[in-house]
Amino acid sequence: MIHDYLPINKEDMKKRGWEQCDFVYVSGDAYVDHPSFGTAIISRLLEAHGYKVGIIAQPDWKDNKSIQILGRPRLGFLVSAGNMDSMVNHYSVSKKRRQQDSYTPGGVMGKRPDYATIVYCNLIRSVYKDSAIIIGGIEASLRRLAHYDYWSDKVRRSVLLDSGADLISYGMGELSIVAIADALAAGIDVHDVTFIPGTVYRSKTLDHLIDPVVLPSFEEVRESKRTYAESFAIQYKNTDAINAKPMAEPYEGQGYIVQNPPSRPLTEQEMDDVYALPYMRAYHPSYEKDGGVPALGEIKYSLTSNRGCFGSCSFCALTFHEGRVVQTRSHESILAEARQMVQEKEFKGYIHDVGGPTADFRGPACKKQLTKGACPNRNCLFPEPCKNMVADHRDYVKLLRELKDIPGVKKVFIRSGIRFDYVLADKDQTFLSELVKDHVSGQLRVAPEHVSNRVLSYMGKPRHEVYQEFIRRFDACNKKTGKQQYALPYFMSSHPGCDLEDAVELAEYIRDMGFIPEQAQDFYPTPSTLSTCMYYTGLDPRTMDPVYVPKSPHEKAMQRALIQYRNPENYELVCEALRRTHREDLIGFGPKCLVRPRKMAGEAGKPSRGKGSNGKGFGQKTANDRSGQGKAKTGGRPKKTLRNVHKKK
Repeated sequence: MIHDYLPINKEDMKKRGWEQCDFVYVSGDAYVDHPSFGTAIISRLLEAHGYKVGIIAQPDWKDNKSIQILGRPRLGFLVSAGNMDSMVNHYSVSKKRRQQDSYTPGGVMGKRPDYATIVYCNLIRSVYKDSAIIIGGIEASLRRLAHYDYWSDKVRRSVLLDSGADLISYGMGELSIVAIADALAAGIDVHDVTFIPGTVYRSKTLDHLIDPVVLPSFEEVRESKRTYAESFAIQYKNTDAINAKPMAEPYEGQGYIVQNPPSRPLTEQEMDDVYALPYMRAYHPSYEKDGGVPALGEIKYSLTSNRGCFGSCSFCALTFHEGRVVQTRSHESILAEARQMVQEKEFKGYIHDVGGPTADFRGPACKKQLTKGACPNRNCLFPEPCKNMVADHRDYVKLLRELKDIPGVKKVFIRSGIRFDYVLADKDQTFLSELVKDHVSGQLRVAPEHVSNRVLSYMGKPRHEVYQEFIRRFDACNKKTGKQQYALPYFMSSHPGCDLEDAVELAEYIRDMGFIPEQAQDFYPTPSTLSTCMYYTGLDPRTMDPVYVPKSPHEKAMQRALIQYRNPENYELVCEALRRTHREDLIGFGPKCLVRPRKMAGEAGKPSRGKGSNGKGFGQKTANDRSGQGKAKTGGRPKKTLRNVHKKK
């Protein structure tokens, strides 16, 4: 077998002695042959099963010749928008065009279309009308049934219909894509491939299904927000491979879109096999002239140790995409990849991350999940940790110690985030102690998201008191080890359920922390999350109770301004928010005031001298605090600011 990048043109095919590809993989991302990229995993896995796979990365969707560079594949086309939904990739939450695409050579924007999955499939159909088309990746997965689309502000049909594709391989598609390939190779027509878990297909009837869940029709969910919320609640309870049932969504005059239950989680050995495939671990050399692909730099020296998450944050799509059962790699697999990193000449001795969706999850939440699946009507950590949950960091601690002991490794960091309520649920605090001692570089990123318990309940996050207790223990561990390290909290504005009073409460907490985030993250209604359903319908699909939703750009601006209330540019917005909430007591010269009166507006950005802004508040500061950089004009004290580098994916 040739150890090289997979073919991207006819010349590459000839080098391998290929007359025809079995599959052509069309991706909205540049071609990066690294296991953090879905294109690489799926294509290498098919290669390992004996299939010939070629790659067309970021074709010119305005020119059908771009889709013909590898010719007609023997079995079909595989299509993905890339590692991100193309609309999230293109637009900020304010629907403004982003300036950079990290998954494109040189970070250039505009190399993929809006709704890329649909556009690529239509491009293929314009040339190869009868070829099988299988779509996957996060864009197709989260749009597999009728869904609210934030960018068009309407309910759209299943992406299967709008794209004209034949199948969706949803979620983590290793098992389903191999089963699809084997079925097509055996001569089964793609329209008869209706039996594979983790797939979605079209059907005229439901006669072949046993006890399917028939959802409300597309026409019904499009016309009624309440019906939409009811349908989404059913879908959300059918995301586990063991207890999910097939679901069918009717479309008037077009039959049904049928979703099979999810693929089962990969075993540890299967996970190991996936990450042991012969990746080149780099972007294609043809991108060198453009400066490479920026996204690779973020993860090149990071290790994926798990998949899945039982945290169930309402604004996260992981439950809908990957499920709530955690899948893990063995220590041997992870250590082997780390040793491979060490041999790379650009490796400086630092492993940037060891984790997954939640770094410190290293197994299922409880033994019951292995036989019964994740509970459809209960969460593992919210509103409180389930009594059946096993909180145990021993395996993760052992893994981190082993990685640290590899010759050539100077430091092992944890950047993908820990679940602080899970840390507290573990009676043995060894992990927290070693986290502080060995795996934090000055600042630990944590995501309390808000301080209002009412808002946190909509978010699916633990109560604020839990976060406070974590900070107390984190500070105690730092004191014990003689280190000055600080928690960097991420906060979100304008989440469903959050009104101006809640935003003011958050601003007061930020005041007492002693620093102001330089960036604020607005809630982003991405497809197929509980929070997006709340945003669109004004209903909590878990209870069907009404939810207040901040939608007006002006109110969202006020909520964001309150998080950054010391920024002089936010003065008018902050004052307006405080007056609307009858909190004029926070406008003045006292230690608890957020801003000074209007006549002092020119000084609104200066910190007050009261104890509420002297840095006391759970001991949280920044690197600037420690270095003495950025001195304020008053009293020579350091200006306490923080760049929030939190990135929502």
